[in-house]
Amino acid sequence: MHADSRSQVPSKQANLNEDLLKRTRCSQADQEQPAFGRDTLWSQIPFGHSEVIYLVTDDSKFRERLSELLPPLKVDVVGFGSAEEYLDHVLSDAASCLILDLQLPGIGGLGLQRRLANETSPPIIFISGLADVSAAVRAIKAGAIEFLTKPVDEEALVAAISAAFVFDRERRQRHAKLSKLRERFSLLTPREREVLLLVAGGLLNKQAASVLGIAEVTLQVHRGQVMRKMAADSFAELVRMAIALGIPMSGWEIHFFSDFGRRCHGSSGL
Repeated sequence: MHADSRSQVPSKQANLNEDLLKRTRCSQADQEQPAFGRDTLWSQIPFGHSEVIYLVTDDSKFRERLSELLPPLKVDVVGFGSAEEYLDHVLSDAASCLILDLQLPGIGGLGLQRRLANETSPPIIFISGLADVSAAVRAIKAGAIEFLTKPVDEEALVAAISAAFVFDRERRQRHAKLSKLRERFSLLTPREREVLLLVAGGLLNKQAASVLGIAEVTLQVHRGQVMRKMAADSFAELVRMAIALGIPMSGWEIHFFSDFGRRCHGSSGL
């Protein structure tokens, strides 16, 4: 009885496969309708000022059709016939997305996705002439926004492009904030970095001063400098900054790095 009940419970992998298969079937079922042409749908995309859609496909008709139908909303469509051409291109610094054909000569769609995995690349929307569930599963697991089959349903494409632009803007905002934090952190002296490490890790001023071998009043001066240089309005915000920077917060790491700092800079250094 238990064996029968277990066999009736679908695995997470089976659920994912079934969901992707439904997507591809739904896209194929729309063949009687034109793939594009409902102009009002494009107005749903949250366009900004200089978004870019990179389209990588050797299907020249699809590439030309998409380029023609995108309304003039300051969105550039840059087309490529192969993954190699895309890799040779210098990308814009604007928010963007990558519409990538699964069936490509040379590297191939999944191969290009793997190549871009360790880079800051635009979010990917896959298109395919085949309802390849296995490839769809791999693409989505590797981070693709969507996997669509030809003829592409325009509503699904609009939703995917919209989601991709939102995702890329948010990613860029996070990257910009982190860059500012790193710039501020670089202004700290070695001693101030040690103080940040200790106080953000949870030590009281007296405890942190003892670890560093300095007077508590001296530590408070350093802490004030840290708050000022990091532009932190509160101690809680300073802790969040430290976490965002990946500063070690566990006790053993605090003592290890503070000991390392004392050996480098002297136990009584200011």
